[in-house]
Amino acid sequence: MITVTHYANQNIGVFGLGKAGEATVAALLAGGAHVYIADDDLKSIEKCKTAMAGKGIIHTQPFADWPWAQMKALVLSPGVPLTHPKPHAIVDAAYKANCPVIGDIELLFNACPKARYVAITGTNGKSTTTTLIGHILKSAGLKVEVGGNLGTAALSLNPLGADGIYVLELSSYQLDLIKTTRFNVAAFLNVTPDHLDRHGSMEGYIAAKKHIFERQTKDDTAVIAVDDEYTKSISQWAASGARKVVEVSSQQVLASGVYAKEGIIYDKSTIMPNALSPMPLSAIATLTGRHNWQNAIVAYATCRACGVSAEVIYKAMQSFAGLRHRLQLAATIGNVRFINDSKATNADATANALAPYHEIYWIAGGKPKAGGIATLGEYFPHVIHAFLIGAAEDEFAKTLEGKVPYTRCGTLKEAVKQSADMAFEQGKKNAVVLLSPACASFDQFKSFEERGDIFCQLVSDVEADHSGGRNKHAI
Repeated sequence: MITVTHYANQNIGVFGLGKAGEATVAALLAGGAHVYIADDDLKSIEKCKTAMAGKGIIHTQPFADWPWAQMKALVLSPGVPLTHPKPHAIVDAAYKANCPVIGDIELLFNACPKARYVAITGTNGKSTTTTLIGHILKSAGLKVEVGGNLGTAALSLNPLGADGIYVLELSSYQLDLIKTTRFNVAAFLNVTPDHLDRHGSMEGYIAAKKHIFERQTKDDTAVIAVDDEYTKSISQWAASGARKVVEVSSQQVLASGVYAKEGIIYDKSTIMPNALSPMPLSAIATLTGRHNWQNAIVAYATCRACGVSAEVIYKAMQSFAGLRHRLQLAATIGNVRFINDSKATNADATANALAPYHEIYWIAGGKPKAGGIATLGEYFPHVIHAFLIGAAEDEFAKTLEGKVPYTRCGTLKEAVKQSADMAFEQGKKNAVVLLSPACASFDQFKSFEERGDIFCQLVSDVEADHSGGRNKHAI
């Protein structure tokens, strides 16, 4: 765990007491800060107070009663509205008192200033790319901690010195809260409309994402996938500064940069000499599909910028196990593959799942996002039957009407049962039961992780039922 001494004997507030919030409180108390805590959920306050008992000076009065004139900073949970649809009341209180509003990434940077920092952002593919980068750097024998928006909260990571590298997945919410953090290597994957309710517009969303490149110097590198109009513009903007810019593409041949053509990586970068090229990805099961080509080339360029040789990177890619809940093979039962893509919470992510398969029994639905699944029309011929769940049932049914046969299932349990039964009965050679919801999970589940875990358990029940020789695959 990190110890933050920057605020020793000073007042600092923490609002939002989830996993990251509790880690923040613990790190500040360990460093001698006087910590004021608050949350919209009173149970979370009591839980945190109990967990931190005896660890330092902690205050739990309502934030309206905090000594704002003496508060050195407010550490805000990324999920709390900073600007849109309107600032949370505690944000207004902090601004009124000229109290800086920051996130836990700032505290990590202050606590471990000698370490190197690698950050990854984008609308889709962040978690796979972050995990792959961490795997490559560890395979190269480097001391690495991986976290942020992915899994482990920043302040729950181990402290690192000059020989260590923090690899951090960062959301637009987290990037909105950094003020001094400088990333030695910053990677940007892609941009599609997302979280517009939190940023007000695409311009606001992109502005938040661009924070990842702020404060970079001539010694730092920006790795940017230039496969959409937004990132092309961002690359041009980034190149106007002192930082080095490495462009990558999974869709076009680049005269200078790193690109993937038909699943083969070519390194034409003039910034990173002594490349190993070409490097085929076709034999790496966890890096198939165009979306994974983008993940792979961003990871490759990022690790090259960290000083890892191309040979070591490519060897490490071949041992990459992939990411849970992202095109994860849950089981193969007979001729049917069951794929857990629960992390696909929007249509663009689901497009990457529908593209490589052609006999799909598709489980979709949940809490819908703007635009629904209308943009997925080109992949509808890949779908044999759709099984709809959650709050998006009606909307998705209207989109699929006359284009894809569908069944309203309501729950994930019923969708797994019906999709498995149909796949087994039809006996198609390359059948895939695919959970790729194109929706948030919060209508029926706590998180996409819980949704994916339940899917895998339901598939395990199907497998047990199938291996037992029963005619029905009830779960």
